[in-house]
Amino acid sequence: METEGVIPEFISEVKGFLAEEEGLRLFELALEACSLGPCLEIGSFCGKSTIYLGVACKIKGRTLFTIDHHRGSEEQQPGQLYFDADLLDSRTGQIDSLQCFRETIQKAELEEVVVPMITRSHVAARDWTTPLSLVFIDGGHSYETVVTDYKCWYPHLLPGGFLVFHDIFLDPAEGGQAPYEVYKLALASKRFEEIPMTKTLGVLRCCGPMVVKK
Repeated sequence: METEGVIPEFISEVKGFLAEEEGLRLFELALEACSLGPCLEIGSFCGKSTIYLGVACKIKGRTLFTIDHHRGSEEQQPGQLYFDADLLDSRTGQIDSLQCFRETIQKAELEEVVVPMITRSHVAARDWTTPLSLVFIDGGHSYETVVTDYKCWYPHLLPGGFLVFHDIFLDPAEGGQAPYEVYKLALASKRFEEIPMTKTLGVLRCCGPMVVKK
């Protein structure tokens, strides 16, 4: 599908770490996945990836659920590599990307598509029962955080759905290895088949039945 005029031009101005090529791939995956059910992303930040996924869901008449506590990941805290002073709440001394996220969704006209959950991944998963067609994992990048996101959400994937990881670095010299280690864990489960990567976007297709107990 031609994306010119579909993806808002202002997306280049939205804070985030997703390359355009990766974003367009997310859009394509979501378009395909929406034939099965709604999508979910973990780690919305200021909404760049949310736009790519949300526009696809809007086209297909589906819902995009998003999970983010909006207090920033480990590497976005004061003194860390990806700290952004613009997102520091002077009243609390904490990172707060929620207002930025809300402005992005409003500007992209996705308020009737995106359902934000302002919480941590494992909390949102506690009583979750809705089958999902795509799960995008791009929250905190520690091993504990990524593996928790994976274990909480892969059981809700429908057969044929996509499990997508951001920041998969095959070479440790290029970036942290936690997402890649969990990506390999998912592959080893034999529940997923590997699809060619797009830059650092690792894509797996669910080839097994759902495992959530009713």
